Amino acid sequence: MRAAATPSVGSLFGRISLGYLVVESRKLAEWQRFAGEGLGVHSDMTSDGVLALRIDSHQRRIVLRDGAAEDVVAMGWQLHDEAALQLMLRRLREARIAVHEVHGEEASQRGVERFWAFVGPKRVGYELFTTPLLASDPLNMKARGFVTGDMGLGHVAMTTREPEATLRFFQTLFDARVSDTIEDRLNGVTLELTFLRINGRHHSMALAATRGRRMNPLRTAIHHMNLQAMSLDDVTEAYRRLRAMGAPIANAIGQHPNDKELSFYVQTPSGFEIEFGWNPVIVDAAAEAGWQPAHYHGISLWGHFPESLTLGAKVGQMGRGLASLTHPEFTVRLPA
Repeated sequence: MRAAATPSVGSLFGRISLGYLVVESRKLAEWQRFAGEGLGVHSDMTSDGVLALRIDSHQRRIVLRDGAAEDVVAMGWQLHDEAALQLMLRRLREARIAVHEVHGEEASQRGVERFWAFVGPKRVGYELFTTPLLASDPLNMKARGFVTGDMGLGHVAMTTREPEATLRFFQTLFDARVSDTIEDRLNGVTLELTFLRINGRHHSMALAATRGRRMNPLRTAIHHMNLQAMSLDDVTEAYRRLRAMGAPIANAIGQHPNDKELSFYVQTPSGFEIEFGWNPVIVDAAAEAGWQPAHYHGISLWGHFPESLTLGAKVGQMGRGLASLTHPEFTVRLPA
């Protein structure tokens, strides 16, 4: 793998990555079959009552615990050294954001030694850690492998009614850089998307907002999370397995214009989606030096045709979008 840009002592860029996700669900048995037989990742129902999904040496990359949310409730962000952690904690203190340290059983549930927690945009828990717990037993999965390392666990995409504040949150606290932007018209609404990188991965976070009146058509905190497979065969085989299982394929195989990732989207038992992809652009040190954000029209170069979008689903999205106008979205507003 090509190296990303050399980290700067005064910046978190290149020193932070998405480490894990915590999901609450009443459907752990469905999730275990979906993850193990469909996605082809390693899954363990653990003694502490959670379903732990693995894709590399980390004990837990996706933690599914019993709960009614049917949603992602927390994101773990790995700081790559103690100095980076202290820099982030100092920034949070200066922004007057309440942070508390967690260790013991709750940290073990995440597969880390300890973490520092605060409330992020849309009231999702943001959890900072430096030291993951590593697994001693080999992976048992259908997939050949996934790309993680210093670039972390794929990416997360979310809709927001507060795109300016959320963008400032990531740029100010995480030193995120804009990779590029896309606009597209979906279901009669124009979406504006901003893709943010915090290391060599093209984006670790994508923000989507409706143009004009800001609406949120989604029930869940995120639209999707991404898993980057090591081989094209893993993508096509997972696609066939999931379709054969009857899992709702949200979007068939296609390719994005900006990161060039070839992928498909599948709906999880909790309702948000997983993008299963291969071979996206990596912004290595050479590319970073001259990177200029581009703007694209259309979310896909080809493919990604919806397979499970019914009229009822479209009506439901519109209803949720209109309902979202009746209440404010929680966001983290940083001091000027």
